[in-house]
Amino acid sequence: MEPTKPSQDLVRALTDEHVLRALMRHRRLTRAELAVEIGISKPTAGESVRRLTERGLVADTGERTPGGRGRGRVGSYYAIAPTAGVALAITISPAGVVAECIDVYGDTVARAVRQVDRTTWPRQVAAALQETVAEAAPGHSPVRLAVIGAADPVDRATGRLVHLPDSPFLVGELDPAALLAPIDVVVDNDVNWAALAEPEHARDFAYLYLGDGLGCAIVTDGAVRRGHSGLAGEIGHLLTTGPGGRSMPFIEVFGALGLRRPNSTAIDVDWLRYADQNGREAIGLAVSGVLAAIVALVDPREIVIGGTWGPALIDEIGKAAARMPRPVPLRPATTGIGDPVMAGVRAEALDRLRASLTA
Repeated sequence: MEPTKPSQDLVRALTDEHVLRALMRHRRLTRAELAVEIGISKPTAGESVRRLTERGLVADTGERTPGGRGRGRVGSYYAIAPTAGVALAITISPAGVVAECIDVYGDTVARAVRQVDRTTWPRQVAAALQETVAEAAPGHSPVRLAVIGAADPVDRATGRLVHLPDSPFLVGELDPAALLAPIDVVVDNDVNWAALAEPEHARDFAYLYLGDGLGCAIVTDGAVRRGHSGLAGEIGHLLTTGPGGRSMPFIEVFGALGLRRPNSTAIDVDWLRYADQNGREAIGLAVSGVLAAIVALVDPREIVIGGTWGPALIDEIGKAAARMPRPVPLRPATTGIGDPVMAGVRAEALDRLRASLTA
């Protein structure tokens, strides 16, 4: 029995996808260059360009190759059409709401920021979210999707933000997907996005975020494990060792040490940076208790320490963690990538934008 040959429609669709991906890599190519890049004939490349131009995904840039006098025919350069669509990368945190508009090449074409109060109401954050999106979204190109990182737990099924006891950022049950409809919206916790911004070779690790809030992301086989409802990694209520050897929830350690912001469960990062050695060692011991629980449950290859103050105390954390029954290598979060949450959100937005164009 002879193998079934692929249909002409399937062949054309695959060719068009290869053409789009080649243009994403190189930004502009002639039909002859596309043929060489993909390994197809020039007529096949030309037909694909024609189809994609008719669909509004590819456009003639108006640029031409040098031609004539022995240089061959003049070639036209083609690129992804400016009207093909863009994506929004958004972060929601106590530092404010930030929206970046990115194109298919990963370039940021617009950016908007709105400040919010640390203890605020959902309607204030909702207004800030809608304002940043309106400012960042260009009028000439459709917004195909938005990816959001939020400094609060996120319900996996609905994308709504969930308020848990002792959460330092009080936005309540915000519903970003409903606010930005009809745009396709993906929402996840900021710590998960920060973990995904780590190098690709880091595939089995726990990412511990230690800042004005506390969080953890579990990555196994390169994927974040979010739990049944999306609330995996909420470590604030894990029991650990507090001052004086007392057992207490992790979040309460900072209250016992006087390291909370007034009238808030948020950790006072400025005060913590100047804590004396006894205070630093007490925090290191408390963090090691959390690490012991993580290691016992998920068996990570390594533990990454991130956040605004975590890497600064990695020596104290490491000394205390060395006494754990199952020590695991520690390292600080990768440096040099700016805002790790936005880096993770931006990468996901770009992947999804490109996938939507080639679907």
